[in-house]
Amino acid sequence: MTKFVFVTGGVVSSLGKGIAAASLAAILESRGLKVTLIKLDPYLNVDPGTMSPFQH
Repeated sequence: MTKFVFVTGGVVSSLGKGIAAASLAAILESRGLKVTLIKLDPYLNVDPGTMSPFQH
């Protein structure tokens, strides 16, 4: 059975969420589970790398 884990948050930086998700994936893999990690920046028609920190 497929299960999903979503790592979200508005306060933690994108790098912080990525590290948290990767760490969780490593723990799950060490317990014998198959893990696929997908990172998504949900900004529509905007490049988040060029946004001011005050905009998001």
